Amino acid sequence: MPRTLCILLLLVSPPLLAADCVVLLHGLGRTSASLNKIASSLKAVGYLTANINYPSRTGLIEQLASPAIENGLSECEANDAQRINFVTHSMGGILIRYYLENNNIDNLHRVVMLAPPNQGSTVVDAFRGVPGYRLLNGPAGLQLGTDVDSVPLQLGPVSFDLGVIAGNRTINLILSQFLDNPDDGKVTVASTKVDGMCAFTEMPVTHAMMMRNNRVIGEVVSFLETGIFKGEGAGNNLCD
Repeated sequence: MPRTLCILLLLVSPPLLAADCVVLLHGLGRTSASLNKIASSLKAVGYLTANINYPSRTGLIEQLASPAIENGLSECEANDAQRINFVTHSMGGILIRYYLENNNIDNLHRVVMLAPPNQGSTVVDAFRGVPGYRLLNGPAGLQLGTDVDSVPLQLGPVSFDLGVIAGNRTINLILSQFLDNPDDGKVTVASTKVDGMCAFTEMPVTHAMMMRNNRVIGEVVSFLETGIFKGEGAGNNLCD
């Protein structure tokens, strides 16, 4: 881990009061490897982690959510975790929202979502009819739009301690044509927000790479530890 990141994490991370575990959920078409850097950083400051790999392109959101999340909970419980946290990227955030609409996690502490399509993405609306889209993104990929089949838009406000980090930089000029500015190449900044969230910040990062950004990781740790984001311009205490 880069020395500068280690210093940053130590600055924002007081000693853990209990054995906390973080379940990490990757996004659509990705694997758990995409969250390896965050997992390593969390371990470095004392967290137990369960970096879950799930087959994101093989089923509907309602079919993917329970197995992925319950695998994570089982890993945490096997290590005697006292509190459970989640860090998600993209569609991973919709999985935990869907799960918590239908289930309780008694020892849930905090959740950080990176670039979640909480209000759906107009990219899905624009490309759902393009040949090969379903093959590339699977059934769940068709549920992330803004039409009547949108799962995110069918979910209610969140009722858990949530911090959202949005990206406002894009290198995907094709997809960004179908998104309102600012966007991260897959979702707009506005569409990451959800009623009930406790903190929000946007950062100059892209959708695909934000989970590897040192400043993003520092904000993840900050929210898990304190319930606020540290960066300039962050909105905190929004759920009070």
